[in-house]
Amino acid sequence: MQVARRWSALSRTQRRLVLAAAAAEGAAKVAALVDLARRPAAQVRGPKWLWAAVLLLVNSFGGAPVAYFRFGRRRAG
Repeated sequence: MQVARRWSALSRTQRRLVLAAAAAEGAAKVAALVDLARRPAAQVRGPKWLWAAVLLLVNSFGGAPVAYFRFGRRRAG
């Protein structure tokens, strides 16, 4: 079992990695939400409100935005 570490116990490099990962996940979530808001409902697989809830509420280490971009959008055609 892993022991929880305090922020102050992390090295400078570890802190930077945590911040970079958090920024990357935040940017991916914002990009997915912006795309979802601009995309017509006919081009989204499933209800838009459900995708928005998943993107906002699920802490997924980037998995929710990747799932939206890969499976949640229909190709324009």
